[in-house]
Amino acid sequence: MIHHLRQPCFKLIAILMLSLCAGFTQSPGSIPLDALNEMQSRNVKTERMTYKGRSALRVTDTAPANVPDGERLVILSKTEFRDGVIEIELTGEPGASAGEGARGFVGVAFRVSRDTAKDTLKYECFYLRPTNGRAEDQVRRNHSTQYISFPDFPWQKLRKEFPEKYESYADLVPGEWTKLKIEVRGDKARLYVHGAQQPALVVNDLKQGQSQGQIALWVGPGTVAHFADLRVTK
Repeated sequence: MIHHLRQPCFKLIAILMLSLCAGFTQSPGSIPLDALNEMQSRNVKTERMTYKGRSALRVTDTAPANVPDGERLVILSKTEFRDGVIEIELTGEPGASAGEGARGFVGVAFRVSRDTAKDTLKYECFYLRPTNGRAEDQVRRNHSTQYISFPDFPWQKLRKEFPEKYESYADLVPGEWTKLKIEVRGDKARLYVHGAQQPALVVNDLKQGQSQGQIALWVGPGTVAHFADLRVTK
């Protein structure tokens, strides 16, 4: 009699253990980057691959020369973000045919919204210039990280009107995995690099205020980039 009573208990424990193990296969807030049908690519090519030991999404600039900065993205269709934390591992480097001014521009856009009638985008963004991180020119080093607000506040406008305010230094290596964390609350955001306790760049006046929208993987002209391990905590 006791033997028969124990069997259901053992089965229940086994089911609970399997459920717990299944819960650890994907981190809370993890967003997979392998569902290409859930992404909207604009002026880029996307490929799933293994890059330097990690399952990654490669994003390559394919835009014609007349496409302006800010129009090369992979919008993650099923995301919706206002305040919270975005964490990701990424790499960026100039492609083989990139122009002299290419820096391997790579980053993350957030609060992305689209005017479908005009097919225009609005978003906030932090990105890196990996080839600047160890340049011999100190001015280039000071331009390693960048905040922009598309389309009204591109980097050229911000650098001219607010020199040094929206850029900073970070130690970067082209083509190597770099950990980014972006914290957003209201009209404020902070960018952390390499798991540092202190932010590399602080923005206290996001140009679009307290908006919301999707998350996008962002690249600049002439860039080949890789993205992995995206997590979002709201």
